[in-house]
Amino acid sequence: MTDHTTSRGIRCLLMRGGTSKGAFFLASDLPADPEARDELLLRIMGTPDPRQIDGLGGAHPLTSKVAVVSPSSDPAADVDYLFLQLGVDEAFVTDRQNCGNILAGVGPFAVERGLVAADAHRTRVRIRMVNTDSLAIAEFATRVLDDGTAEVDYDGELAIDGVPGTAGPISLDFDDTAGSTTGALLPTGSVVDAVEGIEVTCVDNGMPTVLIRAADLGIDGDESPDDLEADATLTARVERIRVAAAARMGLGDVSSASIPKMVILSPPRRGGAITTRSFIPKRVHTSIGVLGALSVAAGALAEGSVARDLVRPPAAGGAFAIEHPTGHFDVEVALEGTGAEATVTRSAALRTARKIFDGVVFPRPRL
Repeated sequence: MTDHTTSRGIRCLLMRGGTSKGAFFLASDLPADPEARDELLLRIMGTPDPRQIDGLGGAHPLTSKVAVVSPSSDPAADVDYLFLQLGVDEAFVTDRQNCGNILAGVGPFAVERGLVAADAHRTRVRIRMVNTDSLAIAEFATRVLDDGTAEVDYDGELAIDGVPGTAGPISLDFDDTAGSTTGALLPTGSVVDAVEGIEVTCVDNGMPTVLIRAADLGIDGDESPDDLEADATLTARVERIRVAAAARMGLGDVSSASIPKMVILSPPRRGGAITTRSFIPKRVHTSIGVLGALSVAAGALAEGSVARDLVRPPAAGGAFAIEHPTGHFDVEVALEGTGAEATVTRSAALRTARKIFDGVVFPRPRL
C-alpha cells in the first residue's frame, strides 16, 4: 500500500558537502516517528540495491547520506543536525555516527530554508550535532541581491582534494573537541591496545576510529582503494580487528554498524604529516572524512600512539596535512597533556559545499 508521500513527494535539497553527497531535509517534512522516517528514506534513496537505481543514492556509502535539520531549542545553537547513514545494498539506516563532510552543507541549507537569516557578506551558523550532542560553528560567504534579499555564495577559489574545481570556503570550528560518540578521546583508556594480535590506537575526536600501522598488516599503506577492497584476506582481518576493538571502545556489537572507522597509517609520501587509507568500514574511502581526519590527527599527536613513529608533525600552529588516495586534507588539531590524559583543545577544518538541486523527491512505493 502506498502513502501520500509517494504521489505528492517530499521537499528535498541535494547537496555536496565536502567529499560526500547527501539529501537534506527539514525535520518537519519527514515523519516524526524514527521507524517511519527511516523506512521512507530507504525508499527515497533506492536502498537496498547495489546501484540504488530507483532512488537518489549514488551506489556508494559516500553518496548515500541524509541530513535532517530543524530549529534548535538549545540557546547555544541555531539549528539541530541529525546525520543518517543509509546502506547501499543493505537496508539499514543508522544514527550512530556524525558526518563532518555533510556538516559542511548544514549552514548553507539552514539559510536556503530560512532557518537562519543571511548577513550581507558572511554568515555564521551554530549547529548542534544531534548524534553526539556537540556543537560546531560554520561560517561561509553570503551576498545581497538587487532586491535586498541575501543568499549563499557557493562560488570561490578553494579546492579540496577529491572534488573537481573550486568553491567557496566553509570554515568548521569545533572550538575544542569535535564531539565524541564514545565520550572519550581515548575510549579504551589506553594509548595503545593489542587487538587480534596487532597494536592499535583507538581514538574518538568526533568519529570512533581505530588506527593501525600498514606495516603491521603486511602492506605499504599507499595502495589504491580498489586494490585494498579486492584483498579478501586483508579486508577480513581488518573487519575482525574492527569488531574486537569496538567492544573495547564500549560500542557493543558493530557487525552491522558503520562505526568505528578503520584507518591504516604509513609515513607521508607527498610532504604531508601522515598517509591514510580509511575503511568506512566495508568500502575504502577515496579521501578521508572530516571527523575521521580530526580523529586521525588527534591520535597521531597523542604521545605513544601507533602513529607517533610515522607522523611528521606540523610546525607549531601549522595545519596537519593528512594524505589520502586523492590528495591531502588539512585540519587544525591541538592537544594538551600526555598519554591517556591528553585532551583536545582545538579542532577545525575548511570544506566546501554546493547546492545541486532543490525540489521535490518522489519515493518509490515500497521497499
